[in-house]
Amino acid sequence: MLTLLLKGLMIGFAIAAPVGPIGILCIQRSLHDGFKIGLMTGLGAALADGTYGLVAGFGLTVISSFLISYQMWIRIFGGIFLIYLGIKLLFAKPSVKEKKENSDKSSWHTLATTYFLTLTSPVTILSFVAVFAGLGLGTTHPKLFEAIILVLGITLGSTVWWFILSGGVAFILHHRMSGKVMRGINWISGLIILIFGVVALNVG
Repeated sequence: MLTLLLKGLMIGFAIAAPVGPIGILCIQRSLHDGFKIGLMTGLGAALADGTYGLVAGFGLTVISSFLISYQMWIRIFGGIFLIYLGIKLLFAKPSVKEKKENSDKSSWHTLATTYFLTLTSPVTILSFVAVFAGLGLGTTHPKLFEAIILVLGITLGSTVWWFILSGGVAFILHHRMSGKVMRGINWISGLIILIFGVVALNVG
């Protein structure tokens, strides 16, 4: 079972690590809002990775087929959301520290929005299907306990990556950012995410 857990950790880490729109968003939020918001952004993505790992690990072919069949609409939704986030960041101003209650609400909102944003990426489910098929793990009749261990490993592996990324960015760079530099980072991040959104809408 330890071997299966390690496989899950490696899968989750490998799928989360490539820098995409969520990675850019996590970096921007870690710089702008600090470690907590950056980590919650990553945890939203990790939970989405775990959800897709659940689909692939339990051989839920009906769900995966549905997601693949409707990937155009999923991509459109995700693309529009990315464009919205990109435009929002382009005009974002460096924020002052919020009150604790507002920060808590923002944390959960951050997790939820990132979770649904990651779920709208058809690339994620296709990546899991490909990896599981290559490792011979995606069967239609998996053992329940083995599938749970594997999905747990995937979620933990993804979480480890987001913890490293958000923690490294927040603790090393966050307090060194001036308002002018942060405004520039917001603009660059918004532009990159906006491009990801436009690409998502135009990839047929």
